[in-house]
Amino acid sequence: MLGHTFVAFADNIMVGQLGTAELAAVSLGNSFVFIAMSLGIGFSTAITPLVAEADGAGNQAGGKSALKHGLVLCTGLGISLFVIILLCKPLLYVMKQPVEVVELAIPYLELVAFSLVPLVIFQAFKQFSEGLSQTRFPMYATIVANVINIILNYLLIFGSFGFPKLGIVGAAIGTLVSRCVMVAYIWLLLNRKERFKEYVTGFNFRKMERKVMQKIVALGFPSALQMFFEVAIFTAAIWLSGVLGKNAQAANQIALNLSSMTFMVGMGLGVAAMVRVGNQKGLLDFKALRRIAQSIFILTLLLEVVFAILFLWGRYWLPTMYLDVGDVANQMDNAEVILLAAELLLVAAIFQISDGIQVVVLGALRGLQDVKIPTVITFIAYWLIGFPASYYLGLYTEYGSTGIWIGLLLGLSASAVMLYIRFNYLTKRLIHNS
Repeated sequence: MLGHTFVAFADNIMVGQLGTAELAAVSLGNSFVFIAMSLGIGFSTAITPLVAEADGAGNQAGGKSALKHGLVLCTGLGISLFVIILLCKPLLYVMKQPVEVVELAIPYLELVAFSLVPLVIFQAFKQFSEGLSQTRFPMYATIVANVINIILNYLLIFGSFGFPKLGIVGAAIGTLVSRCVMVAYIWLLLNRKERFKEYVTGFNFRKMERKVMQKIVALGFPSALQMFFEVAIFTAAIWLSGVLGKNAQAANQIALNLSSMTFMVGMGLGVAAMVRVGNQKGLLDFKALRRIAQSIFILTLLLEVVFAILFLWGRYWLPTMYLDVGDVANQMDNAEVILLAAELLLVAAIFQISDGIQVVVLGALRGLQDVKIPTVITFIAYWLIGFPASYYLGLYTEYGSTGIWIGLLLGLSASAVMLYIRFNYLTKRLIHNS
């Protein structure tokens, strides 16, 4: 899970050397891409519990069918998301963002939007592999992709070794190429292993089953909305920060990128919860299901406390990784961005615990194939509690950017509490009825 965020991390650090306007442009462009990516990743998670349940029940044909139908749906979704982002480009001009930032963001956005097609296809293979408890193969693919992305960034952003100096467009090309390689590499890894070769070869795409498609959509669409509601409120924070100015937006991007990486650790544990809960659901062992899930919740809590301490300790140092602090021309802007980012990381340190707990409980609920009520919960938490607080505190009080993030903290905390209540209720009922 960290692999997706490291791509943005590398882009942000390298582009940040060009100036705060370029960093804000990447932030603005990625805000659209992250919304679309959340829908793609969220939808693809429907494949994992179906494969995990089939694996737990010893049903190989069911696992292959989930992958085949998931690939078709994910490919169609990736293309659709790319087209939708292209249609949304005019919104950049009516969002009260700095003009220089918008002009830089558009060419970057076009290329990174296209990279969603291979990314969502990769997600189908990734979720399938994780459903079989093989999380190493997607990890290897994301490591390779990140190495390629960093190399291409270095060559194309700065024009090293005779390559053209393309600035943030070079970062977009690196992202696109690395995601194409990621798809090819994970397929080769799975195809070379005898255990998985039968799953990933010999597809008959002319024979599609409506029942399987409907089941994936029924699980995938609410899961996509759950992730969309959370990512969209963080994206709204980017846009609200843009109203406050390019430095506020750059600071927001730094804090968001750092907290996204710790969130991905929680999300990875959420995948573990989804797979193990799905296995136990297939075995109909609900007491073990509850025990395993709660063990993962406690592990997540301990890790998030460590991340919170790390953010508190390094809140002034961490932002300096994203900026050229020796650049005299931008010294005033850089100093302001570092101070603003440090304030945001203070709030981010507090919401680490809420963010980690809500995402891992959400993973356990997906393993139970319970997606509709959690979708309602995430909407209430983020858009009826979190966003109104962010909007008011950010734009109508002296808190500014920090007020926006206090709203995020309220939304994440509400989500964590309500989702755990839902999990607790469902598992106790399953144990009682078994």
